[in-house]
Amino acid sequence: MKVKNKNFSTIWIENSEVKIIDQTKLPFEFKVQKLKSLNDFCKAIKDMKVRGAPLIGVTAAFGFAKSIERNSSKINIKKCYNKLLKTRPTAVNLKWALDTLKKKLLKTIPSKRAILATELANLIRNDDIENCKKIGQNGLRIIEQIYKKKKQTVNILTHCNAGWLATVDYGTALSPIFYANKAQIPIHVWVDETRPRNQGALLTSWELKNEKIPHTVIVDNAGGHLMQNGKVDLCIVGSDRTAMNGDVCNKIGTYLKALSAYENNIPFYVALPTSTIDRNLKKGSDIPIEIRDGKELSDLVFEKSNKLLSGRIYKNQTSTFNPAFDVTPSKFITALITENGICKANYPSIKKKLKK
Repeated sequence: MKVKNKNFSTIWIENSEVKIIDQTKLPFEFKVQKLKSLNDFCKAIKDMKVRGAPLIGVTAAFGFAKSIERNSSKINIKKCYNKLLKTRPTAVNLKWALDTLKKKLLKTIPSKRAILATELANLIRNDDIENCKKIGQNGLRIIEQIYKKKKQTVNILTHCNAGWLATVDYGTALSPIFYANKAQIPIHVWVDETRPRNQGALLTSWELKNEKIPHTVIVDNAGGHLMQNGKVDLCIVGSDRTAMNGDVCNKIGTYLKALSAYENNIPFYVALPTSTIDRNLKKGSDIPIEIRDGKELSDLVFEKSNKLLSGRIYKNQTSTFNPAFDVTPSKFITALITENGICKANYPSIKKKLKK
C-alpha cells in the first residue's frame, strides 16, 4: 500500500536482511528497522512494533528462519519455537506459522533446514498478501450491494487497525474498503480511536489518509450513538483468533460494537484469513486473553514541537486493568469474510471454507 505515493509492505527482505516498519512511531515518524537476532524479532512482536495476527505470524516465521541460518540443530528449532510462541498469547497465526516451520524442519536434514526455513517464511508472507487481496475482493461485493440499494455514500465503522499494517499488505477489514475506493464507490469510514494504544486514530486513519479515503476519527464510545442515528451502514472488523463455532476474538471494545450493531439491525462483518481460525478451538470462551501493562492506559505518547513525548494522565497509585482483547459471540456476527469466500459464523459453514 502507499506511503507518500510510494508502495510499501510491513515486512520484507532487502539484501538478505529482514526489515519492518516500526509501527510504534507511526504516524509521527516513518522508521524502517532491521531485525537480526531472535531477540530482535521477539522484542518487535512483544513491543508491538509489528502487530496484527497475520503480521505477527509472518514476523515469527522470519525470526525462526533467521535463527535457523545460524544454528539448524533440533535443539535450536525447539528453542526458537518456544521463545517466539511466548511473545503474545492470543493471536493464533503466531502458533500456526511456528507449527508449520517446526513440523517441516524436523523432517528435513540439518544441511537443508536454513534454505527451507527461508522458503517457508517467504511462502507464508506471499500467501498472506494473496489472501488479503481475496478478502478485499470478496468484501467488495458486500459494499457494492449496499451502494446499489442506497445510491449514496456508504458509511463503514471499523475498530482498531486491521489494514495493511496488521498484515503484510492490503489488510483484512480495510481490504474491502481499499477495493471499494478503487472501484470509485463513494465511502466514508468511521474510525474508532481504539484506546489504550489508539491504533485506530494513529494507524487506520494514517492508512486511509495515504489512500485518500474520506474518514472521521471518533472516540470508542461514539459508535453506538452513530448507529442509533442511522449514520452507519455496516461494521467491518478483523480477528486475532476465531473459534470453530464462529466466536471471534478481536481488539478490546469489538464486543460492544457488535452488541450495538445487533441492537440497531446493522450488519457486522469480520474479515480474516482462514489461518486465523483455530481448528482446535470449539468456542471463544477458551481463548487466552492477553493482559498488558497498565502503563498503556496511564501513559500517553504525543507529539510536541516535532518531538515524540510521553506523559502520565493517571496518578501513580491508580490501579489499572488492561485486557488487550475481547470475544464477540457468533450470534452477533452477520458473516465472516475470508479468502475462500463469505460464510456464516458457525461450525458447518466454517468447516466448508477450511476445506477449500
